[in-house]
Amino acid sequence: MYRILVVDDEEAIRNGLTEYLEFMDYEVVQASDGMEAIKLCKEQDFDAIVMDVMMPKIDGFTAIKEIKKEKDIPTLMLSARSEEYDKLHGFDLGIDDYVTKPFSLKEVAARLNVIIGRHKASTSATEEIIDGKPHERYVFDGLEIDMTARSVKINNEEVSLTPKEYELLFYLVENKGIALTRESILSKVWGYDFYGDDRTVDTHIKTLRNALGEYKDKIVTLRGTGYRFDA
Repeated sequence: MYRILVVDDEEAIRNGLTEYLEFMDYEVVQASDGMEAIKLCKEQDFDAIVMDVMMPKIDGFTAIKEIKKEKDIPTLMLSARSEEYDKLHGFDLGIDDYVTKPFSLKEVAARLNVIIGRHKASTSATEEIIDGKPHERYVFDGLEIDMTARSVKINNEEVSLTPKEYELLFYLVENKGIALTRESILSKVWGYDFYGDDRTVDTHIKTLRNALGEYKDKIVTLRGTGYRFDA
């Protein structure tokens, strides 16, 4: 069971999120402001944080900055403001996702599932220390995906991919076993300011599969939803 820290100065929002997340089989701890959240994160471990931006005493951005000095906890920010600056500032601090109020409880739960899964997947990667730096690489039978070296090999033969195909494959692998919608792929790989449509994802998935050859079936199509990388 995943432990979630819900931080918001509005009691109704905290209670609503807590009730729904507990129904979805999460264990939930509440905090009413940023200072309380920092204290709780020092004392306890959490699988993810849902953090409001605008709060008294310490705002959500400042709280996350302090928490990340101690622990790397996946974070979903909540805000009544949708300005691009707020989103970019949050991502610069290392948050994983951003939801604008009013929000759907179902969407928050779905986004939490994705960022927790992505975090678990990335920490389970093979990691070596080379010249004092972490070297991250995934191996699936004869398919080797080296994130640090930005290379892909099939049966020890280098595979040539376009820059966007590398980013797409890395994003799928980092979230292996997790259903990813076309919309989430577009926003994470192409960016929030990209004005393309779902066909952009489908086209790149097709060329990526061709490049992966015998391992093309690792990328599974989820009809009506998107794609999943099967490990």
